[in-house]
Amino acid sequence: MLTHDAALDWIARWDRQQEGYLPDREERFTALIDAVEALGRPDPVVIDLGCGPGSLSARLLERLPEATVVSVDADPLLLGLGRAAYPRLTFVAADLRTSGWTGLLGLDGPADVAVSTTALHWISGTELKGVYAELATVLRPGGLLLNGDHLDTEDTTPTLSRLEHTVHERETARTFGTNRPEDWRTWWEAITADPAFAALNQERTTAGADHHGSESHLLSHHVEALKEAGFSEIGTLWQRGNNRLLCAVRALEPAESTA
Repeated sequence: MLTHDAALDWIARWDRQQEGYLPDREERFTALIDAVEALGRPDPVVIDLGCGPGSLSARLLERLPEATVVSVDADPLLLGLGRAAYPRLTFVAADLRTSGWTGLLGLDGPADVAVSTTALHWISGTELKGVYAELATVLRPGGLLLNGDHLDTEDTTPTLSRLEHTVHERETARTFGTNRPEDWRTWWEAITADPAFAALNQERTTAGADHHGSESHLLSHHVEALKEAGFSEIGTLWQRGNNRLLCAVRALEPAESTA
């Protein structure tokens, strides 16, 4: 049986391997939550897209204990891990690529903000348009999308993109040297070998939840999809190399924008 303490240990190990790719991961979390807090609502309704085991969701609730955080992912093992570790969070099993996923969230009204970190790049550019279009239907006018990820500009500014990669690579080398944390694949091999996860791993295999490549790693993919979905004021709030926090504001309705 998966215990609360064991789940916390596995998530701590997850966080360490993620930091191997993102030495400034906690700084990006802080900037993202600063933006949520800046909405001025002590009890915002937040949707965490591709939440994994709940690392961002847990930090949000720690800073804003009155918030309602709905954490969404399609991976049964990661959801099981998060539910065991963070009983105060609401985890929802849903595939963002499937139309109708917002109907599974159990929302009583519009959400104030949607957040995501290191998750949406798994979704193809075509599917991303559907994700953002459906998200817009449950996000209040003026609400935010905050997406922290490696988003490249190589298709529009190739020299700048090369420099962004260099900045990230050098920071990683300075932080870890030759003592890099375990990688993503090694973490998965270890957790799926743990008997406590046998049932969840079987469910994961059945669901076909494994990832295969980075499908929408270009900043332009996200900007274009967000514009088509009715978001405005799209830009980068925080950046370190090609690691950035993208922000988009759901446009006000015409009557609201002229009121």
